[in-house]
Amino acid sequence: NAGTQADVYISVYGERGDTGSRQLLRSQKPKKFLKGQTDIFAVEAVHLGQLHKIVIGHNGLGSGNGWFLDKVVIKDPVTDLDYTFLCHRWLDQGQDDGNIARKLTVTDASMFPGKQELELKREETWAAEKWKFQEGTTLQFYNRLTHGFICLSPDSRVDALGDKKNKYGKVFFLWRYA
Repeated sequence: NAGTQADVYISVYGERGDTGSRQLLRSQKPKKFLKGQTDIFAVEAVHLGQLHKIVIGHNGLGSGNGWFLDKVVIKDPVTDLDYTFLCHRWLDQGQDDGNIARKLTVTDASMFPGKQELELKREETWAAEKWKFQEGTTLQFYNRLTHGFICLSPDSRVDALGDKKNKYGKVFFLWRYA
């Protein structure tokens, strides 16, 4: 029940003004605001310059109108910049603090130095390590603290003792960095 059938509105604020309240009408998806779904909307407005906040909410009408909003990302077509507004809260009269509208400030890119480099490193690491998670692979992790193994089987069983003599398992070492 994290989606909503209510009418959703947004106001975008930048250094040159704001859009005023705009209803988000046409998503690129057939049904909008469903649980786990990412909706994309085009909102026409004059260029607002650098964005700093949004106000997003709904009218509270319709059955199941409560909505859990993860985040809003606005792509500025003029500068090609992305502005992220984290929410991760309910907009629901019966959940959280009962508010159906939220004022969200932009997540400053300086809060995440090297974000692009970090994302690239994550992708490179996954490309190098994903073979371990192929179907049928049994994994054994060695824990230096307990000097024991944890065995993860392809059938989703977890063996906290792990069989050191299992010739089909791959052994990986867990390191804790200070």
